[in-house]
Amino acid sequence: MPHRVLLLEDDALFGETLVDFLEEEGFEVDHFLSPRPLLDTLYEGGRYDLYLLDVNVPEMNGFELLSQLRESGDETPAIYITSARDKEAVAQGFGSGADDYMKKPIDLEEMLLRIRARLRRAGRGGRVRVGDYTFDMERLVLYDGETPVQMPKKLSELLGLLLHNRGEVVATEEILQELYGDENPGTGVLRVYINKLKQLFGKEAIRNIRGVGYCFEKELPA
Repeated sequence: MPHRVLLLEDDALFGETLVDFLEEEGFEVDHFLSPRPLLDTLYEGGRYDLYLLDVNVPEMNGFELLSQLRESGDETPAIYITSARDKEAVAQGFGSGADDYMKKPIDLEEMLLRIRARLRRAGRGGRVRVGDYTFDMERLVLYDGETPVQMPKKLSELLGLLLHNRGEVVATEEILQELYGDENPGTGVLRVYINKLKQLFGKEAIRNIRGVGYCFEKELPA
């Protein structure tokens, strides 16, 4: 069954471009030019796998819209697309509940990779116990009790990938592709992140299979 995407984009021509591209990739897309009819559709029971939201739209901006949805308990993954480039806007976007953020002009192939990665993570779902911590597999947040542990985004993504395949070896090439796409930074960066995870969970928590990849152990040493 195809994934359903809700698109909010007030530029009709650009929106049609996104719709055509995503439909060619097998998605079902509903395109809205403004937030009010979008909200009506959601409140009437419309369900989507992902929101793709422009920020500068009529009536209320995308930040306000997503904040309203999050306050109502809607946890559907959301990606902002915007021309804003300042750090304050990015911080506001994530603060309103976004899962990802793309700056215009949008590279369609990059957008597709981000959407698919977000949907894969959403499918993992729930919290899992990791030693003295718990990890939210959907939002990629590590908790110490109920307190979120501050982690770089890539480190959270790596932890999510290893836990999703817990007890199995994940190839180094697969990890780098998942985290960075075609912008491969090399294995040195990955080793740094692995060491950071070992500092959190213990050096025996992750096995390095030389020349192959890494495995997060099913049971952590006491």
